[in-house]
Amino acid sequence: MLRATVSQNLPDLPNIDAALFKAPTMNDLTVAVPATHAPRFLLLYGSLRDKSYSRFLTFEAALTAMGGDVKIFDPKGLPLPDSEPDDHPKVKELRNLAAWAEGMVWTSPERHGAMTGIMKAQIDWIPLAIGAVRPTQGKTLAVMQVSGGSQSFNAVNQMRILGRWMRMITIPNQSSVAKAFLEFDDDGSMKPSSYYERVVDVMEELFKFTLLTRDASAYLVDRYSERKESTEALSKRVNQKNI
Repeated sequence: MLRATVSQNLPDLPNIDAALFKAPTMNDLTVAVPATHAPRFLLLYGSLRDKSYSRFLTFEAALTAMGGDVKIFDPKGLPLPDSEPDDHPKVKELRNLAAWAEGMVWTSPERHGAMTGIMKAQIDWIPLAIGAVRPTQGKTLAVMQVSGGSQSFNAVNQMRILGRWMRMITIPNQSSVAKAFLEFDDDGSMKPSSYYERVVDVMEELFKFTLLTRDASAYLVDRYSERKESTEALSKRVNQKNI
């Protein structure tokens, strides 16, 4: 059996280097030393109800975050996308948290077979890039949902699509809690069950994926098309300067 090396198969294209396809070293990851702080997680939930099971599930996830540094965003007061300027206090708060986080958890109720508008509005306020800052790209994501009836996966499937669009590393595991009104005590804590165990599984997996990828996020989202665009833009500026 013939085995060609990566370098033998690389197309003759600019901005392609065989070194890009070798296991990265710390020098390749553009970080001086590996991160040693607890992973930073931002948790979003998609309901404004006083008795919100998606919020209860989010708090439960925070309690099982394996010692991670957790912050929960309260969507109350967040305007609809594009209805207010970007410097709205709640928008700035959300974007600052997204930039701070190394991983996220999105938890939505299922409403009319989909995630809620409240959940989608939060995601829509987070752009792919703010100047040189990429609030979501290369970061980890876990998705969870609660249902009022039998178990379904419509909301988590939709959030997975959004996670891919936001260029996030969406972990394989997920949580879908059916008949959520039966799964929580009056104080909002989750009852022991297989649903609770799945939440713990999800947070454990998110923690592990974040440890493995946070130092490599810039390497993982480095793309040929973007390098090519940057090279062409630089060349254009140089040519204009020389005219």
